[in-house]
Amino acid sequence: MDKQNLWQSLPDARAAEQFTELLHADNLRIERIVSQGQASPEGFWYDQAEHEWVLLLEGAARLELEGGKCIALKPGDYINLPAHTRHRVVWTDPDKTTIWLAVFYR
Repeated sequence: MDKQNLWQSLPDARAAEQFTELLHADNLRIERIVSQGQASPEGFWYDQAEHEWVLLLEGAARLELEGGKCIALKPGDYINLPAHTRHRVVWTDPDKTTIWLAVFYR
């Protein structure tokens, strides 16, 4: 097993958000997400069958939960989104890389 580093080999996210699966097991999936200025399309909502715990490692972002609640995230902030919590990304910093660690679990 080789050592890995979340900050090594970061993909360029200026044109499109980048998703890298770091681990996949029976009831667990961990992804690194790299954003730079992306947001969910207007009217689009994530509605996932899995729970999602998200940690913002670098950059800045804003999430919107169904019902209008907006959550600003800075490095170190995390949120747990229970399955079927409708949410969307309304903003990520266009001037610097935003790195998320997303843990999906059942």
